[in-house]
Amino acid sequence: EDLAELELNAALQLDPGYVPALLNLGNLHEERGDRVAALACYDQIRAGAGGERGLYQDLRFEALARSAQLRPPTSLADPLLDQLLQASANCAGEGQIVRANLLFALGAAYDRLQAFDLAFDAYAKANRCLLRRNGRTYDRSHSAQLIDALIDTFAVAAPIARGVAAATGASPVFICGMFRSGSTLIEQVLAAHPRVTPGGELDFLLRLAASRLAPFPQSMAQWDGDRDAAFAEEYRQHLARLFPGAGAGAIITDKRPDNFLLIGLIKRLFPSAKIIHTTRDPLDNGLSIFMQHLNHKVAGYSSDLGDIGHYYGQYRRLMGHWRALYPESIFDFDYDAFVREPTTALQQLFDFLELEWDERCLEFHQLRNAVKTGSYWQVRQPLHDRSSGRWRHYAAQLEPLRLALRSASVAIDQR
Repeated sequence: EDLAELELNAALQLDPGYVPALLNLGNLHEERGDRVAALACYDQIRAGAGGERGLYQDLRFEALARSAQLRPPTSLADPLLDQLLQASANCAGEGQIVRANLLFALGAAYDRLQAFDLAFDAYAKANRCLLRRNGRTYDRSHSAQLIDALIDTFAVAAPIARGVAAATGASPVFICGMFRSGSTLIEQVLAAHPRVTPGGELDFLLRLAASRLAPFPQSMAQWDGDRDAAFAEEYRQHLARLFPGAGAGAIITDKRPDNFLLIGLIKRLFPSAKIIHTTRDPLDNGLSIFMQHLNHKVAGYSSDLGDIGHYYGQYRRLMGHWRALYPESIFDFDYDAFVREPTTALQQLFDFLELEWDERCLEFHQLRNAVKTGSYWQVRQPLHDRSSGRWRHYAAQLEPLRLALRSASVAIDQR
């Protein structure tokens, strides 16, 4: 990040109103948790940096959307709401992604103001923009077939005796679950512990499965201990290069929500690996996905409530299989229980990870490390329970999600 900031500032020295550099610098400040500096960049763009108003108009709209997220409207009469409405209506020439981001910002503003019908309408329009832009990329049949293949391929637990020998140096702990289930929060909590280094969303294993192990998981049908040992060592060397300061006895978190698809591979490479599985109320989880602009390449289901419910059912089916194979290696970390009783929930997690208690983990929001997910502002706040039970504000609109969850035999709160 330091190198990126130097390069962006160098560009701005040559042209102080260069909109792309201002927007990227604002994004960098957001990742670091510097709200004031980020807003200064966005405000400069909105004030007319770069000269002619038509130039970089798409980036000006993005700056407006980001400003609304960082400095949200305080009432339904706030002029910023009208600016978002007008921009979302007038940005057709800038593309569906820009319009979607404006509508997501509008939805978030209405949600904060408890104008829930208006909020859902904005979120629904945002997701329709994404569907128009990306097409309907989620294939329910293909998703079910992938889960079947994973269950069939990894039908029995990996034989520990033939696994990789314990290595010196830092140990990986894998964090997984549905997107928007609390994985970024728990990594940030653990990052406050002196023995934990937050790795963020590492893509080593995902790239391995998609390239050298293709077609995955079929290529794993035959056990190859030498191959797996080599891949495990390569992964450890990758961690050592990324985090040279993490020594023996340290923990490095590998937090990709979709790591849940790779637990069979993880346990082949690291038979003693510990896995934190983040969970929350299914309706809250599904709604939160719908309210966030996720990458359609990894979450193609996220713009349709029925697709979200279907994918959730497949995820739960696979996690049931992994739990049956590795009951001692997987810890279910319940987001809703954590926000109710943080000390109790965290102590149980520390026991699982064999970490000594550290009060600083309850002050995680004071950390100033970079956070590179859509949750970066949520984890800069003290712990709260405002997101638990949020689905009740949208109960009437969530019937497609509810039906899909019931169809997958997922228990949901009927109250």
